[in-house]
Amino acid sequence: MSYRSVFQPDLFKDHTYIVTGGGSGIGRCTAHELAALGARVALVGRKQEKVDAVKAEITEDGGIASAHVCDIREEESVKATVAAIIAEHGGLNGVVNNAGGQFASPLTGINQKGWETVVRTNLTGGFLMAREAYTQALSKTGGAIVNIVADMWGGMPGMGHSGAARAGMVNFTQTAAVEWAPSGVRVNAVAPGWIASSGMDNYPAHMKNWIRSLADAVPIKRLGTESEVSAAICFLLSPAATFISGDCLRIDGAASQGGRVWPMPKAKNNEPWNGFHRAVTPKVLSED
Repeated sequence: MSYRSVFQPDLFKDHTYIVTGGGSGIGRCTAHELAALGARVALVGRKQEKVDAVKAEITEDGGIASAHVCDIREEESVKATVAAIIAEHGGLNGVVNNAGGQFASPLTGINQKGWETVVRTNLTGGFLMAREAYTQALSKTGGAIVNIVADMWGGMPGMGHSGAARAGMVNFTQTAAVEWAPSGVRVNAVAPGWIASSGMDNYPAHMKNWIRSLADAVPIKRLGTESEVSAAICFLLSPAATFISGDCLRIDGAASQGGRVWPMPKAKNNEPWNGFHRAVTPKVLSED
């Protein structure tokens, strides 16, 4: 089997894209779709075995990928990694700033170290990667950057550190879109809602029931798929989006649009799109 993309074959032929957090979840799926569309994909992650595994998958499927270990929170590491990717692939066309992470806690349970760690991962790291991609390559050739954020509109109770960082990333996206536009660089963001992805299995056991109940809070009454996020990312990277910059596309089944006060009956006619042939259902959703 191969990735079933809705986009035309070879859409990204001879293009190179960095995908941070490419060893799992949405990053892994996006890397597969980009590779299936002809791109050379530079997988960036903190664990060698994870990016190596996805590189092997892409190679087995006939695509081109390289694996790079980098802590995106460390400036010198980011500089060196971006330089190595450009040298290996002969250029760069864009970045998918997907790497991120957080832990569940009320604000009163977050100490300074925990707060700063999440902000560095979800905001500072994305800034460093985008800045280096721009200064080392995209400022000369043009290109596109897509930052992955989250549904933080109306606050993010239980994950306030992540909400603050993601809101900052949206503002950075808007600022970069203006400052870098003269170089032909577009900068956008996507905000996934509740997506059935491997990250759901990283939360503690006491959150399982809550995770399984999330679909009820979505107006279309289901979780999203990794493929549905990847398709939006690929669109924003594509020539069809060349007049879109500084925007943030919410991929959440309208969950952020006031469902708390509007009655939500049983939904219909909303089959999910799942073109990822290697997608795996999170254990938390498949266990009894």
